[in-house]
Amino acid sequence: MSQKRYTLTTNKYLLDPEVERLEVIIESFMHKDPRNCLLLTLALQTGARAQEILNLKAEDLNDYEESLFIRGLKGSNDRELPLRSYLYKLVRTHLPASGPLFTISYQRLYQVWQLYRPVQKKFHSLRHTFAIRLYQKTKDIRLVQVALGHRNITNTMVYAEYLYSQKELRKLIL
Repeated sequence: MSQKRYTLTTNKYLLDPEVERLEVIIESFMHKDPRNCLLLTLALQTGARAQEILNLKAEDLNDYEESLFIRGLKGSNDRELPLRSYLYKLVRTHLPASGPLFTISYQRLYQVWQLYRPVQKKFHSLRHTFAIRLYQKTKDIRLVQVALGHRNITNTMVYAEYLYSQKELRKLIL
C-alpha cells in the first residue's frame, strides 16, 4: 500500500498579504514583547520547526557569520542559516548570553501564535512560507532542501511541484 503524498495548499502557508500583515503586527509589538516577536520572526526567516526554535541555545549563534545553527528534528539534517544583520543584532540584544534562547514550552509557543497570527493557519505555515519564498526567489530546490534540513529531496519537491502547477494552471485558465 503506498503512502498518501503530502500536498501543499493555500491554507498551509501564508499568502503575501498575510505575511505583510504578520510583519506589521510583529513590528507594532516588538518594543512591548520582543521575545515573542523575535521568536515569530525567526520562524518566518529560517523555516525552523516549532521545536527546533524552542531548542535553540545562545551557543547556536555565530557572531562572525551572523548565522544560526539549527539542530534538525524528525530525522532531518542540522543546518546553519544566515540571518539578516538587523535580525541577528536583535537576537543578540534581546536574548540571553547563554543557555536556551527561548525558555517557553511548546504550549506557550502555540498561545503566542494564537495571539499574533494574521489568519487562522498553523504555526507550521511559517515553515512552508519560508520554503515557498526561498524557492520563488532562487528556483533552486536543492538550496531549499538544505535550508529545511530535508534528508530526502522528495520531501522538498512538493514546493517546486506546487508552484509549477499553480503557474501553469494560471497560464492555461486565466
